[in-house]
Amino acid sequence: MGRSEAAIFTNMCMIENGKGQILVQDRQNKNWPGITFPGGHIEKKESFHDAVVREVEEETGLHIKQPVLCGTKQFQTNQDERYVVLLYKTNSFSGELKSSDEGEVFWIDKAALPDYPLAPDFMEMYKVFVDERISEFYYNQRNEKKEVVLF
Repeated sequence: MGRSEAAIFTNMCMIENGKGQILVQDRQNKNWPGITFPGGHIEKKESFHDAVVREVEEETGLHIKQPVLCGTKQFQTNQDERYVVLLYKTNSFSGELKSSDEGEVFWIDKAALPDYPLAPDFMEMYKVFVDERISEFYYNQRNEKKEVVLF
């Protein structure tokens, strides 16, 4: 049995400004709509670092610096591919905020996050960004049921 498997790599980044606010995106995607953080797919032969910088700039207009990998999210797709989301955070950026086709982007206070229509399981995933004891969000799929497990 081989050890390789098909995988899709993506990223997401929590950006915090000097006021302690976080940048969110009202994602316009039927597969995973709602408030989340900007990010996207990693292109073939692209470094993980360069991909998160590029995706954030495309979706927000901001050029991030020093993104720090703070965890992962992963699950199996219906096509039995491993879907991996590399979770980053930073408070270093430049540029002017602008929304994209992916969705409107805006700053909010962290405490107000539950007041917004969040993407499914976003608050569970958010724990990976803010709790240094947690580094992985994993969908444990048993039969038809998906269970969120945080490690």
